[in-house]
Amino acid sequence: MAVQNALESAKKRNFVETVELAINLKDIDLTIPKNRIQDDIILPYGRGRPVHVCVIGGGELALKAKDVADTVISAEELQTIADDKKQAKKIANETDYFIAEAPLMAVVGKRLGTVLGPRGKMPKPIPPGADPKGMIDNLRKTVSVRTKDRITFHAPVGTVNMSPEELAENIETVLKRVELKLEKGRMNIASSYVKTTMGKSVRLI
Repeated sequence: MAVQNALESAKKRNFVETVELAINLKDIDLTIPKNRIQDDIILPYGRGRPVHVCVIGGGELALKAKDVADTVISAEELQTIADDKKQAKKIANETDYFIAEAPLMAVVGKRLGTVLGPRGKMPKPIPPGADPKGMIDNLRKTVSVRTKDRITFHAPVGTVNMSPEELAENIETVLKRVELKLEKGRMNIASSYVKTTMGKSVRLI
């Protein structure tokens, strides 16, 4: 019902609005790093928009990624990008998720860690020569949830083009996963709201 209200109250815009879930926590100290949440959640109905995935690797992995990833960066290109801070930031901002060949993880961390780390976009490792298709397909339906040290955080759960039922199931999936990460489960959630990008917030909990 809340999702439907949020969709119906949203004015028609000249772009496709994102539907966001806002969660407010209580009785939890997020200044203690172990209490913070950082999780990747696969949404049953996906994000409702394109999700940009970049693969960092060479050889067989690069060949397999060519047709399924949005961007493929070789080890040589990685060095060039790392030396150009402006280009590194541009790629970090344009890409939702990075996958890196496992042996390159240390190099990526050293060369691009300062750009990717604060954005929560450090790559997920993949064995050399593995087929990245399954991993990429999942990432295209994934949303990243990060509290940092703030008790209020947001997560995109779809777009206004999706049905209320699809959005409701995506929301329930995120809430359940967040509850599992909290010491007292739902008791640590003070409230949650759903809203479109420019619409008003409608309370869920």
